[in-house]
This record gives sequence, structure tokens and C-alpha cells, in this order.
Amino acid sequence: MKAVVLYRQEAGCVDLRDMPRPSIGPDEVLVEVETCGICGSEIHIYHNEVSYRLSPPLILGHEFAGVIVEKGSQVQGFSVGDRVTAETHAFVCGRCRFCRAGEYNVCPERRSFGFTANGAFARHVAVRQGILHRVPEGVSLAEAALTEPLCVAYNALVEKSHLRAGDLVAILGPGPIGLFCVQVARLLGAGTIVVSGMGRDRERLEIARQLGADVIVNAEEADPVQRVLDLSGGVGADLVVDAAGPSATLKQSLAMVRRNGQVTKIGWGPEPVGFSLDPIIEKVITLQGAFSHTWHTWERVLALMAQGRLRTAPLISARMPISRWREGFDAVESGRAVKVLLDPEG
Repeated sequence: MKAVVLYRQEAGCVDLRDMPRPSIGPDEVLVEVETCGICGSEIHIYHNEVSYRLSPPLILGHEFAGVIVEKGSQVQGFSVGDRVTAETHAFVCGRCRFCRAGEYNVCPERRSFGFTANGAFARHVAVRQGILHRVPEGVSLAEAALTEPLCVAYNALVEKSHLRAGDLVAILGPGPIGLFCVQVARLLGAGTIVVSGMGRDRERLEIARQLGADVIVNAEEADPVQRVLDLSGGVGADLVVDAAGPSATLKQSLAMVRRNGQVTKIGWGPEPVGFSLDPIIEKVITLQGAFSHTWHTWERVLALMAQGRLRTAPLISARMPISRWREGFDAVESGRAVKVLLDPEG
């Protein structure tokens, strides 16, 4: 089968290659992939600009949905023909204190699709039954393929942040996860939602407005910190969500959050921050990291998608075959597209 493969951990070492069809174990199913979304992490992997662990050679891709075409002897509750999507946790140990507490997303031995286990930029992917989720009726497989980044946003705002109805929420970075954060914040009753981005993010900022943002800020034309202070009477935002990652947005986050407020950081930033973190002490700020998701997050998000209260379709800019993966990567990296879905071939 044709697959988009990271064959060596160096910049540019990604290519379309022939890979064998996966075999499955007794507790796994074989999913025929309908489509798989390009994540910003894959762009960073392509440029070798990551701080997390990779295990090349491996097939990239972790935002997918498809249909079960084969199941192992121990699989129960799922059948061939079921429409499914899956969490990213290809393997967890099941023994550590985190797994035993249901916090397996931070298992020290965790292996994830497209990073340390073969992913879904391919025709088939092997998935253990413990991370499978049925796609609800009325939700297309293309929409379900983006459940994963929506779950990242839900985990960050619902499970890791203290957001109250009426709060002023600032979201830095109008990428897919930032845009999903807009929807979740609106669902939670945020009073004013401010989304900040760069000049190349103009179209994404407009999507943010359509999804519920009250104020959008082009950081190349206006100071987002000052805008938030103006909107809050000089107090600052109750919650700042850093969905971008670099040190500049963390510095902005600390400057625009109110005293006793919270900054939730989702975006990765592998470079040193290069400035003092003393504002965390001075303003008594809670700095919260948010990573990944667990089973109950997925079930809640899929239910909200089925009800039409959370939507992924507005972010889908294009679908194309995986033979055009470079074009898809370029479209996402340049900001011309929000989400590009790659369909399997071969």
C-alpha cells in the first residue's frame, strides 16, 4: 500500500513509499482508512523542528476515520463494517499509576500513531480495540477524521481550564486547534472571545469570527495585549489559551492574562523562552499544560458532534489523494488551507 513515510529523522526525509499491509493481533482491528487530516505536527516533523520523540521509519498521520475490515479473535463489541475513529494512543502499558488511574494519555511508555507507531497516511492501519470509537449517525467519516484535534481543544478548555460563563477568553493562534477552542469556549458560555493571529491568518481569523469569536486581532496591525486590556478595562483576560506555541505567544499570554487568571498552553515551542517567568509569580497566574485526551473526552465530543453543537466541517479546506501530500503540506504550512484531508491510494 502507498503511505507517507518519515524514513529518517532529518529535515525533508518524508516520502511516498510502498509499505506492507499491517497485520493485526487478537485484540486489534484493521481499519480501512477513509481519510486522514494533516496536522501542524506533521509539518514540524517534515522540517525536523520537534521536541517530542519520534521512531522512524514510520507512517505519518493520526487524525483519521474509516471502516473495520478485519478484527482479531478477542475483539468484542465491534464488527466488520463498523464506521470508526480512534484515539492516538497506539500502545500504553496498562500497568503504571497513570494508566491505572485512567490517565493513560501520559503513560511513560505511550506510543502514538504517526510519531512512535505507524499511522494512517495509508490504506490501512491496525488499531487496538481499547481506543476505538463508533462514528455516530449523521457524522461523516471526513468530519469524524478531525475528532482528534477537537478532543485536544475540549480537553484543554473543559478538563484543564477554569472557564466560567461570562469570562473573557483570549485564544492565540487561529490554527485548527485554536479554531476548535473558539467553539468549545462558546459552548461553555464565554462572554467575550478574542482570537489573535498573524497577517497570513486572515482567512482563518474570519473563520474564527464565523465560529463565534467576538473580536479578531491581526497582530501585525494591532497589539493583541493592548486590545485585551482595552476590552477588560485594563484588567486582562480571565483565560488565555496559547494554541500557537512559540515563546512570543507565551510572553503575550502572561502579559494579557489578569491577576489570578489562567494561561493554558497547548502549542509546542521547542526553543528556549528567552524571558523571565516572574510574571507568573507577580500576577499569581496559573500556567497549565494541556496534552492529548482520553476515552471519555472522545465519547463526549462525538456526542456533541452528533448533536451539531461542535462542528469540524467548516475547517476542511480540501481533500486530495496521498500522492499529493506535498501539496497538502504546503497548503497547510502557508496558511492557504486550515485542514487538508489525505485519501489513501494503493
